[in-house]
Formats: sequence, C-alpha cells, structure tokens
Amino acid sequence: MAYELPPLPYPKDALEPHIDAQTMEIHHGKHHNAYVTNLNKAIAGKPELEKKSIEELISNLSAVPEDIRNVVRNNGGGHANHSMFWKIMAPRAGGAPTGRLADDIKATFGGFDAFKEKSEAAGVGRFGSGWAWLIVKGGKLEIVSTANQDNPIMEGNRPIFGCDVWEHAYYLKYQNRRPDYLKAWWNVVNWPEIAKQYDMIKK
Repeated sequence: MAYELPPLPYPKDALEPHIDAQTMEIHHGKHHNAYVTNLNKAIAGKPELEKKSIEELISNLSAVPEDIRNVVRNNGGGHANHSMFWKIMAPRAGGAPTGRLADDIKATFGGFDAFKEKSEAAGVGRFGSGWAWLIVKGGKLEIVSTANQDNPIMEGNRPIFGCDVWEHAYYLKYQNRRPDYLKAWWNVVNWPEIAKQYDMIKK
C-alpha cells in the first residue's frame, strides 16, 4: 500500500503570524508531497517494504536493499518527520506543557525556560539542514539534533517532538534569522498532543 500525504489538520493560514500561509502551502504541498512521491517510487514492487508503517520502515534501514537505502532514509524520514510536525502544531497554541511531561521537563532540564533555551540552541547549532528533537532515550528525556531528514527512530530512540530547521520551514518569513523562527515556533506548539504521545510512550 502506497504511503499518502496526510492533510493538514488546520487551514494553511492558521499558524500566522508565526508561520505564514505561503510557507505552509509550499512546505506541506510541495516538500512533504515530494518525500511521499519519491518514497513510493523507491519501494514500488517491494511488498515486504510497502506493507510496513513508516515507523517500521525507517526504524530498520538495514532491512532495506542497499541500492534504495539512502532514498528511503531521506524520503521516508522526511515523510515521518513532517507527519509528526503538522500534528504537534496548532492555532492558538503555545504556552507550557502540563502533567507528567511538564514534571519530567522540569526534573531533567531545571525548568521550562531552561528547556526552551537548550532546544533553541540545538536548532541554531545544527549546521545546514536538519531537526531539533526532544526524545526519550533510555527512559530519560534528552534534546538532540539530527541532520537532513534523519529521525531519532533510526537510532532506536523515541521522538516526543521535532522542530524543522530546514530553510524551507522558515526562509520566506525569517530569511536567515533561524533563532527568530525558533523563538516564534513556541507559539504554535501543540502541548496537549505532545503530552498525549509522551504518556503513551511512558505507559
């Protein structure tokens, strides 16, 4: 079964002024769509791959034939990353997490403000294209960044959220000001959705 581009869970202009409608239209309709198209083309006629969920596919790249492994890594990662990205943002969102996630962030990073600083530093410090992540590694929260469209699942870790720091995620509005984009991004973070995913992982 071919992978499909998920619809945005909100109108393309719903995240303004923090993320503009044109960026969302291009990011979702062009970039994410291209990852899905390229991934389906790479695995076409390989039912052992086509039947896997995207998480299953990218979590065991050694099972992917070597001649298409990089294509699957890049485009499968892009599909998985963006499918999460759209869901962990929402209009009229932001603020701070609550519940177990809030408690564990405070215990791990010393407070929500310190956590945001470390997350932004991971995004700013990623040279070139990539992602800044909050993950569960060995049962503990950790902030990491990955290059290109790599996903923490590829290393056996569990992503809680990821912030896209490819230029196509912010350049129309913020140009080279990636730090400004990262600060603005907190205003659209969908903490209830992220907390729900975290609670499922920690069961």
